[in-house]
Amino acid sequence: MNDTLSPRRIRALIAMAWLAAGALLLLLTPLSAHSETLGWSPVFWLLLAPASVLVAMRPRLPLELLGALWRR
Repeated sequence: MNDTLSPRRIRALIAMAWLAAGALLLLLTPLSAHSETLGWSPVFWLLLAPASVLVAMRPRLPLELLGALWRR
């Protein structure tokens, strides 16, 4: 059994950790999703950027997740 992580899996883990930390930060802090000075920048950098990395790595992932939710 191979115990080493591939570079692709490491990138996916980093993007998932970034996405989870960003969602937690937006939920637990008074940081607003949109402001006059920053615009939509907090939402983009905390949620959309890591999500786009994950989608770029595996384009069918959102459809697979929706299919799994639908089957429940």
